[in-house]
Amino acid sequence: MRKERLIVPVVVGVAVIWAVAQFVAGVLFERELARALDDLEARGELVVERTDVEQGWLTSSGTIQLAPLLGDAWQLELGYQARHGLLSTRVEGKAVPYLGPYRERLFGDALPSTPPRWHASYHTLGGTMDGSIQLAPFLARQGERELDFAGGRIAFDGQYGDWRLQARLEGLELGDGHATLEAGPVMLESRYAYTAGAHHFTQHDLLRIERLDWRQPSLELEAHGLVYQSLMQLDDRELRIDGELTVTEVLTADQRLLTGQVKMELSRINADALRDVLAELRAEAARGDAAREGRELLARLEPRLIAMLQDSPRLDVTTVDLDSPMLRLAARGDGALFFDARRLDELSLLALEDEEQRGRWLARLDGDFTWYEVPTVVALWLGLPLDTRNLEIDVVRGEVRVNGRPMPPLWR
Repeated sequence: MRKERLIVPVVVGVAVIWAVAQFVAGVLFERELARALDDLEARGELVVERTDVEQGWLTSSGTIQLAPLLGDAWQLELGYQARHGLLSTRVEGKAVPYLGPYRERLFGDALPSTPPRWHASYHTLGGTMDGSIQLAPFLARQGERELDFAGGRIAFDGQYGDWRLQARLEGLELGDGHATLEAGPVMLESRYAYTAGAHHFTQHDLLRIERLDWRQPSLELEAHGLVYQSLMQLDDRELRIDGELTVTEVLTADQRLLTGQVKMELSRINADALRDVLAELRAEAARGDAAREGRELLARLEPRLIAMLQDSPRLDVTTVDLDSPMLRLAARGDGALFFDARRLDELSLLALEDEEQRGRWLARLDGDFTWYEVPTVVALWLGLPLDTRNLEIDVVRGEVRVNGRPMPPLWR
């Protein structure tokens, strides 16, 4: 009898714990989803909305709508249904992209393929999420044009403040009459770490194209191992972007046309002014005034955009190391370009059509570049002595001089 008396409280206790755990899992999932979407919008590139939200004890559902901050070139709807468990929440749904202002469905209208499905798992205790989207192969034809896509997969994981993405596209072939472009496999790895409201963030991207072929009757190019890496950082003072492009080889007529590497860094973009621009863009998008997407919007943003230059941005070309065995040419050099931020009130973006205003912008550029061991044919082309070893390229108030001489016309 005593055991029977104990069973009832135990069963009731377990049921209460289970019910509370289910409720907590749902609440935590909704909180983390809302925080992630808010910070995604705070980045300043997208408009993010959540509609048709239904929050239940065991399940919840809704639709996440993503669109560019300006324009209506595309929209993306991510429908989801979440099933809350004791330790994790299972999420799945469809990804439906639309094109243009008339919301033409990419999959189903423009392309003969069904919308991809996505799924994810949210782990309640650790606050982490991981998931993936599978892209099905398809073949689309329009007249002489043909697009053959071999499929792919996009995977993501992370937690609030730190997200990672990995994408792999198996291959893509675009044909248009006698011209053909083939690419793939294509891999993208990205990591985005940020503070609340995206006030500070760091984003690292690695894009690798294993093969890129262009074929037409008069030209064939075959590129292998194209790799682009970038590191974008926004802190209290500045936005800084480091970029590196590596070309393993580009072939034509079975000869190596190009190989090498280029590294650059853009820095001193004023951080507070950039955040002001993004805040104003979000306010404009919230107003939904499409008429302000042209000169009127530029007029509102112009003071903030020009203020981004107040710290004298600079472009550092830290490495240029390119070879063309086929042409017997090589380019190795470095340099920097600076922007003069004095008297910014003299500059206008709206008046760039005016030749005098364009001259004012060009006159703000100063810098110097060095091309080491310049090929003789380049010295000959520039009208320099044939024994010239290095090219010293100076930019003074927008005017370019090469080894102390005015830059000759590039095309004659």
